[in-house]
Amino acid sequence: MFSLQTMFGKGDKFYSLLEASAQAAREGASALQALVEHRGEAPVLDGFRAARRREKQLAAQISEALVNTFVTALDREDIETMSFALYRIPKTIEKFAERYAIVSSRMQDIDFASRATLLMRATEVVVAMVGELRKGLHIDAMKEMQDRLQAIESEADRLLLEPYRTLYMAGGDPIRVLLAKDLFELIEKAIDRCRDVGNVIYAIVLKHS
Repeated sequence: MFSLQTMFGKGDKFYSLLEASAQAAREGASALQALVEHRGEAPVLDGFRAARRREKQLAAQISEALVNTFVTALDREDIETMSFALYRIPKTIEKFAERYAIVSSRMQDIDFASRATLLMRATEVVVAMVGELRKGLHIDAMKEMQDRLQAIESEADRLLLEPYRTLYMAGGDPIRVLLAKDLFELIEKAIDRCRDVGNVIYAIVLKHS
């Protein structure tokens, strides 16, 4: 079995940075879940901003480490692509939080929690996949986790249609419908970002299997 130790050389730094990036994405998802489950309370964005700020710092550290210590057994583009894909998760989550904070008073009877739960599950799979890299490139384990991400994304696509039927049939304020649609699509996009990370990791595993 090919080992990431030969890919990263003294690769503990890269393992740790990538794992921390995945954890930042999960923290953002956790903050989003808490936000939508506490409807009626004033939205607090500190958790989202901290996760995004942390992800930015980690991306910068990964870029610097690639310049200074990267071993060419793994294409630097692969690590850069993984880092960028991880960075996009909390970025998308923060966009949701910022917009939700503005319009939350008009969204009191709209349920975002089930979608937030799917996003949380997706980020947990991402954390597991990134953590698995430290153990080596085990294609079967990665394929199983990638399949889980694809299943979560399919479920998110299915759930995306349900609120549209209710909102469109109910009529009422068209601006409110558009605001809700935008928020639902941002959660779905964040789940898509998790799938993108899984695709990057699985492609690396296939390359070196």
